[in-house]
Amino acid sequence: MNFHHAPNTFVGQVNLKVQHLDRALAFYQQVIGFKVLEQTEQTANLTADGKTTLLSLEQPENVVPKHGRTTGLYHFALLLPNRADLGRILKHFIQVGYPLQGASDHLVSEALYLADPDGNGIEIYADRNSSGWNWNNGEVVMATEPVDAESLLTEGQGESWTTLPADTIMGHIHLHVSELKKTEEFYIQGLGFEVVNRYGNQALFISTGKYHHHIGLNTWNGVGAPPPPAHSVGLESFTLLLSDEETRNTVIARLQSIGAAVKEKNGSFVTLDPSGNRILLRV
Repeated sequence: MNFHHAPNTFVGQVNLKVQHLDRALAFYQQVIGFKVLEQTEQTANLTADGKTTLLSLEQPENVVPKHGRTTGLYHFALLLPNRADLGRILKHFIQVGYPLQGASDHLVSEALYLADPDGNGIEIYADRNSSGWNWNNGEVVMATEPVDAESLLTEGQGESWTTLPADTIMGHIHLHVSELKKTEEFYIQGLGFEVVNRYGNQALFISTGKYHHHIGLNTWNGVGAPPPPAHSVGLESFTLLLSDEETRNTVIARLQSIGAAVKEKNGSFVTLDPSGNRILLRV
């Protein structure tokens, strides 16, 4: 399955603001299994393969706790290489006593849900083979059913969990947004994604290359939800990886044609979705 390679557009990195960097690092290393790639007094880049940053943490000056009922991060999602890895990390969570917020069988994938000490949402999941995904009128069939935890644990028997597998990637991101009409225009007409599932009038799941979703968008924090304060815990930005410069130039032109601003600084291109979620456009 090559849903996270060119020519697809997908999430490569998520950048979070935390209240206490040391506390966050302890969690992400000991509970999740990240390795530290680079670190300063107020920032840290985390990796699974020792080369690629998947998650960046920052402790801003005068940081305040996470605000509820705002736009921003619902969760970021780490995609494990296989189901056995998901079983191993489930056993690890049980052994260390870290509380899960949920576990779901989505038909296309199986997922565990939790939050870091700052309340940033995390999904850890493994995909089912895409040959078994069902599509109906252009939409992928997903559900929220109970995970077969016993089967997962059985499959994950053997080697204990120590670190994230090197092949772990950022599978998708799910965002709280303030409304869906302009949001859909921004992500579909501007960024070039396709809608692959509509969850009533409250959520959209979008992707490239017929993945079940690279981005989720919902209004579950309320239509008209405001953005969080700039110095609060939560999402700082996320990176979209585009296949080449030509594709990025095309995306920038499309964004500008619908009235979205794209700013360039030191070779980096940044845009904001209609809810203020910050997106870095990288090749």
